[in-house]
Amino acid sequence: MGCTNSVYKKKKKIVPEISIFAPILRIPVHSDLQRILRGFVPNDLAYRIAAIRNQIALLGEDTGGSAVSELIRALEEYLPLLLGLTKKEYGLQELVEFRWRELGEEREEICGMNSWFELLCVVHMMAMLTLMEANEKLIPKESSLSERLVSADCMRDAVDLLLKAAGYLNFCVVDVLPRLPHDLKSRLPSDMQDNVLEAMSHQALAQGTELQLGLAVHSKNATLSVKRRLACEQLSFYAQAHCCISEKKESNTVLKKQLFFLKWKHLEAKAAAYYYHSLILDKGTEPSCHLSAVCCILAAEELLVESKKACLTFCLAEPITRCPPPWGAMKHLQKKIPETAAKKAQMYTYLLDQEKGLKSLPEFQLSLKPDEYELPEADPVWGCGKFEFPEHEHDAKETKS
Repeated sequence: MGCTNSVYKKKKKIVPEISIFAPILRIPVHSDLQRILRGFVPNDLAYRIAAIRNQIALLGEDTGGSAVSELIRALEEYLPLLLGLTKKEYGLQELVEFRWRELGEEREEICGMNSWFELLCVVHMMAMLTLMEANEKLIPKESSLSERLVSADCMRDAVDLLLKAAGYLNFCVVDVLPRLPHDLKSRLPSDMQDNVLEAMSHQALAQGTELQLGLAVHSKNATLSVKRRLACEQLSFYAQAHCCISEKKESNTVLKKQLFFLKWKHLEAKAAAYYYHSLILDKGTEPSCHLSAVCCILAAEELLVESKKACLTFCLAEPITRCPPPWGAMKHLQKKIPETAAKKAQMYTYLLDQEKGLKSLPEFQLSLKPDEYELPEADPVWGCGKFEFPEHEHDAKETKS
């Protein structure tokens, strides 16, 4: 007998590369909303709500979330239809149980019988898709494993996307979560809790500032003071993000991965801040300035070494991701920090024998702010008059009898 090849082939697992971190993407679970809404809203409206929601579910499932632009357009089309369900005057806020599930291997579902829960999931999905789009801007299709060139235009576009994502996340925290019933809010997964959403917003602003620093590094007009300010602001944003979730008791796989990411980026940002601070201190005329400068550059070198270890820890944490090649500001700093540290340590060996004093980094007012996100107007069909609800018809029959 001859050998036969198995008809079952193991699907090749793609290990993604991450420059911009987006924790979890969820999509709607297909449901028969048209049947549930029948009798409560006009048939054509029920059909449109069900059709666009199921379209989002199908598109997300078929593409694995990669059709970012198409999904965002569909979500923006869905929002005006959904908004009518959140209005108190229609009495439909708790009519439908909305179900969503994670994309990926886990496929865990979450559900809530509240239209504000659905709105939270929609805006959260828009934020995650926007972060994914920013990530794509920074990973060219023809990317080398050892070297990367990201154009200034792509970096600027990514900054705009990060500010937009931060705006979506802020809107979830300020305008949507407070409207959820306490029991529903307490059952939300960790990545949709207010502190983690705040952390994600700070993280988006940190990465936006990191990109600005990358642009400044290659700009002839950017002074050392500007570069130090951006590095320090980046560090402050990452510190705020880490503070939001570092004390959270629940530590699932996704949250652990995010904490590893924040630790890695925080160390990189701190190395950059001490590097630029050392260059400014070294311009002083007093011997103490040179000593402080040397201490700062040596601290930057140690932090850079630790950041590389933290990067590896992040990449090996589940779900496994590829280590990105150096790019942007860090591509420059991974070369300059060791060179400058070796040079300064050799020049000022006699000063290093004295008492070391690591200068504190200066604090700056944070420049980047999230974009202000506002919900669109509800679809005009919601303003075409009062709908006849079944309970009203029931009341009318009782009155006649």
